[in-house]
Amino acid sequence: MTNHESRLGLDIGRVIITGDQPGGDTSFIGGGIDDVLRTPPVPGALESVARLVALCGGRVWLVSKCGPRMEEKTRIWLDHHRFFDVTGMPASHLRFCRERPQKREHAEALGLTHFVDDRRDVLEHLRGLVPHLFLFGPQREAPPGWVAHVAGWAETEAAIQTTMNRGGTASASQIVSLPR
Repeated sequence: MTNHESRLGLDIGRVIITGDQPGGDTSFIGGGIDDVLRTPPVPGALESVARLVALCGGRVWLVSKCGPRMEEKTRIWLDHHRFFDVTGMPASHLRFCRERPQKREHAEALGLTHFVDDRRDVLEHLRGLVPHLFLFGPQREAPPGWVAHVAGWAETEAAIQTTMNRGGTASASQIVSLPR
């Protein structure tokens, strides 16, 4: 597999947009537009996503589960932070669904080879379909062996590059052993 055949899916809340505590959701979920505009990106997210968009030949998508109101707030946040300009990701590479299991439908339709999410239950729905699954950020429980746990964006970017450099054959245990 070359880098240009790799297809990456990224969750948004607590992966791109800063969230609250582990298991919580995006910090502006209950607030107004001012809260949306004040919410920062996850450290390193924009820079890493820009490099991954280039590495994957533009084959990177945001796939987020949320209701209509959160979808509107997310779009406002992405516009405010000039996400698509900064990362080079096409604005058409934004997908929303209303239930977490529906992320699998998007992953299948897009032919995703890699997916980054902060929720193990989402990654369980993608198991067996998406070969490289990355559980992002702090977790309440130890991650299972079938997923690569990545603490932040530097580690996520390195782990994704590792799978591509090894022809897509790196196992979760090889990736988890990367320095944190």
